Amino acid sequence: MESGSLGEEIKDWVFSIAVAVVLAFLIRTFIVELYLVEGPSMRPTLQSAERLVVNKFIYRFRPPERGEILVFRYPRDPSRDFIKRVIAVPGDTIEIKEGRVYVNSVLLNEDYILSKTRGNYPLATVPEGKIFVMGDNRNNSEDSRFADVGFVPYELIKGKAILVFWPLSQFKALP
Repeated sequence: MESGSLGEEIKDWVFSIAVAVVLAFLIRTFIVELYLVEGPSMRPTLQSAERLVVNKFIYRFRPPERGEILVFRYPRDPSRDFIKRVIAVPGDTIEIKEGRVYVNSVLLNEDYILSKTRGNYPLATVPEGKIFVMGDNRNNSEDSRFADVGFVPYELIKGKAILVFWPLSQFKALP
């Protein structure tokens, strides 16, 4: 083997690896990211230890919509991420009474929740640029009903959960 061809092959490998690293960085930073579900707050929809694909660019083109599951930075400690469902968007009214959730005075049909919601939440309007989120396991979820989370500002939203990919037996697209 000639030393010139070995040098060319090494350069090709180094270039290919550098391109792969840059592409992986760009994809992870701007397009999709993988997340691990930790805790029971989204049961039965999501289980602890499931792995998700999160679309990080969708909300650059449109705001979050009711019913979507998203990842956001916890307002009290932005180094932590939370996964919750969007219940109400800017301008909506939200109220919880007798265990039932009302958005714009209409009772939500929540076939995805684990059990009836305990407690009440007084009638409130979601401010512009913010959303109201709740976990599907309502009675074991730290969400917008609590002051440390509250209405979640758009700038804390990381992306929309689109797919459970692990474990393979739980592989599914999310709404």
